[in-house]
Amino acid sequence: MTARPLDVAPAGPVEFPDAGLGRGWEAGALLILTAFLLAFGLVTLYSASAVLAMRQDLPDTFYVAKQAVAAALGTAALVVCAWLPYERWRVWAWPMVWVVAGMLVILVLPGTEAIAPRVNGARRWLRVGVSFQPSELAKIAMVVWTAALAVKKAPHFHSLGRGLLPFFVGWTVLLVPIAFQPDLSTTVIVAAVGLAVLFAAGARIAHFLFLVLLATPLLLDQLQAGFRRERLEVFLNPALDPAGTGYQIRQSLVALGSGGIAGVGFGEGRQKFGFLPEAHNDFIFAMIGEEWGLLGVTVMVTLYMAVALVGFRIAARARDPFGELLAVGLTSLIAGQALLHMGVALGLVPATGLPLPLVSYGRSNLVVTMVAVGMLVSVARGTPGGRTSRA
Repeated sequence: MTARPLDVAPAGPVEFPDAGLGRGWEAGALLILTAFLLAFGLVTLYSASAVLAMRQDLPDTFYVAKQAVAAALGTAALVVCAWLPYERWRVWAWPMVWVVAGMLVILVLPGTEAIAPRVNGARRWLRVGVSFQPSELAKIAMVVWTAALAVKKAPHFHSLGRGLLPFFVGWTVLLVPIAFQPDLSTTVIVAAVGLAVLFAAGARIAHFLFLVLLATPLLLDQLQAGFRRERLEVFLNPALDPAGTGYQIRQSLVALGSGGIAGVGFGEGRQKFGFLPEAHNDFIFAMIGEEWGLLGVTVMVTLYMAVALVGFRIAARARDPFGELLAVGLTSLIAGQALLHMGVALGLVPATGLPLPLVSYGRSNLVVTMVAVGMLVSVARGTPGGRTSRA
């Protein structure tokens, strides 16, 4: 009787099956996480916005229906970006920056109010048949342009003048018009993802500190603006104005505290009845905490951590330096916005107007986030043919 050989582990590297997304599990995992966050976001958005819509004499599904349309557009954009070779973005880096910068300038020019109206004291929307926020496009443009130039400038990072200074000069094209809208939170996010890409590219820490010192007077000056100064003072002393500037944060903490371990139940939250402003947008994380409790909050944090880990793994396995830096920037963009949104709801950072990616109401942000996911999938697919990856 012939002895049957024992099963042993393969001696060589493990080959993952080719399922059309390239080799490896990263692209599939990212798509699953995105689909789950998007579906949960639509469900939570309905609960958070139904009362608001009815108070405005609108159908209770008004906001979630508009978000669903944006989700459909975002899905189409995700598919296109996933199958588009990511190297193309390097070629389009400069045209993207100039086109987006032109849109941003239109927002702050006098005489353009017909297509760039002032809403809640700021001009952030461009209305040309459809309404969208050019500052959301600036996030993608910043990542692509910085990654493309970093690959070119990497040999010169030892020099401040030839290495890092060109980035600082180029960033002003995007950052200055965003700051003039005014939109300080988006300005900080756009600058932060640019710095994240440069850090991953190997820029010197001393140069970063120099840029921070250079930007500090400008940041302090912006923080002295009326409403920003009030928000900062309330952040440092929450009891300073509980019925005024501090009201929103106070109600956010009430919502989170009311949820307990398992929440009050889906649709049973009370803060959405006019107590917590922007419950469907800037403070939807507080609504999740109220209706789903600590368990729901833990699941959300875990999901975003998983997105970040998968995104950075895609960066580590990228085929070339541009793909690596592109993945680092896009992952930092998604994870950074989620972290800041949660921090605001928890009172850990001053109040800002950043949505929770894939969950909050915000059609421009949703589409841009799904574009970022599609670009990450493209990097994960590897070569333009999409069938190889770096071990």
